[in-house]
Amino acid sequence: PAPRVSVEANEETGYVPLPGVDYEPGTRPRVVVETSRGALVFELFTDDAPVHVYNFLELVKRHFYDGTTFHRVVPDFVVQGGDPRGDGNGGSAWRGGSLRAEFTPRKFVRGSLGMPRNDDPDSGGSQIFVCHRETPHLDGRYTLFGQLVDGFDVLDRIEVGDLIVSARPADGAASR
Repeated sequence: PAPRVSVEANEETGYVPLPGVDYEPGTRPRVVVETSRGALVFELFTDDAPVHVYNFLELVKRHFYDGTTFHRVVPDFVVQGGDPRGDGNGGSAWRGGSLRAEFTPRKFVRGSLGMPRNDDPDSGGSQIFVCHRETPHLDGRYTLFGQLVDGFDVLDRIEVGDLIVSARPADGAASR
């Protein structure tokens, strides 16, 4: 079996699930984000960004996103939410602090789920963004950790101030 590797994660054990160790290779959990405009269903990329996926699932499990807003909508670019302050300047990872970037060769396309950050690539936290279209200038510069698989019509209707009513694992299982 593969060795267990600590990557500053689980606050009790210091461990994050890794693909091929804790996740079956190719496992892609799904999360339903219920918005005031309808449901968005995301498939998460555990093989590409295991720490970001774990972070997102932990925050979902804790109902962190419930009642937060989409504080930023740039037409034909992205919608952004998950900031408890609602102004784009708040939020942190499930353990506090920020996340190290997990850049991959995967391309940002319509429906890509990404992690906003500031000038420091290792500054992701709780906020999320979803692309309206292909955005090659984000490729390799932001962590891409999921893909919208249902709810593209909802994505197109989201406006600034719309709510994330709730977020839950699609299969009923939170993090492992």
